[in-house]
Amino acid sequence: MNVTILTEKELRQIVRIDTAAIEAVEYAFAWLSAGKVSMPPIMHIEIPEYLGDVDIKSAYVQGLDRFAVKIGAGFFNNATLGLPSSPAMMVVISAKTGMVQAVLLDNAYLTDVRTAAAGAVAAKYLAPKTITCAGVVGAGAQGRYQIMALKQVRDFERVLVFDRDGDLADNYAAQMSQELQLPVSVAPDVETLVTQSQAVITCTPAKNPFIDPAFLHPGLHITAMGADLPEKRELMPGVLPKADIVACDVRSQTFTVGELYNAAQDNTAVAEPGVLELGQIISGKANGRQSRDQITICDLSGTGVQDTAIADYAMTRAAETHGIGTQIPM
Repeated sequence: MNVTILTEKELRQIVRIDTAAIEAVEYAFAWLSAGKVSMPPIMHIEIPEYLGDVDIKSAYVQGLDRFAVKIGAGFFNNATLGLPSSPAMMVVISAKTGMVQAVLLDNAYLTDVRTAAAGAVAAKYLAPKTITCAGVVGAGAQGRYQIMALKQVRDFERVLVFDRDGDLADNYAAQMSQELQLPVSVAPDVETLVTQSQAVITCTPAKNPFIDPAFLHPGLHITAMGADLPEKRELMPGVLPKADIVACDVRSQTFTVGELYNAAQDNTAVAEPGVLELGQIISGKANGRQSRDQITICDLSGTGVQDTAIADYAMTRAAETHGIGTQIPM
């Protein structure tokens, strides 16, 4: 039996931010809400002496022949060593035998794609149909992927970006103007960005929230991506209660990490039964946006089923592409 090894370079050739990748992640949300997923809680390992942490995520979907286990890390001294600060890989395992089928040495690329695809799914069902301006808070790699994914499901005329690092924001504006063939400008502050946008994506590691309830306006959609640990937060107290619809990837997780967890700590949370899962909306069990003036918020902290979905998609694409991957006998 052979194990397939796929490198980041190879995975970038066969998996892109496109409608097929977004559809793969959309299926994952539907499977989750249909009760077809066995997904353990995230395993989180702190390694404080090296400013590091490791997260392990996984999920099995009934009917799939394989599933993925993702090992993702954050080691913030790595830059001084000339190494990436967020290394990651996925191991693909046969659901029938438990044998390893593949190792995807993606260096977090597949995580970036599935995270961006999740944002696109949220926008597909919750953002206004007509968007003049899209706003992105966080000018890193995920901020770039998010706006590229949003372009797959919504048209918009211009983009505003904000980042505390002004040089990073300037580079984003210059490069994404070329990529999108649209005007991309740096907003002077978060308030300007939110008040001028109909769809806002936040993708930062912030621990001090920056979206004020006073910034919200009719017809706004926010996808909050950054709060994947209890100590992270992008939305100030009072933001969630102003929304007509609050959605998430999975309720059992979002009330232990992310925006809904933090809102519960300061008594501004939305009651759990009132929070929709994206899968419920996708499958027609709950309504997404129903009117132009609704305010909608989606809190996404990332789930193992998204990793299994994108890994399965990558394996399918690899099988369709001649000469991709290295076979190693076990």
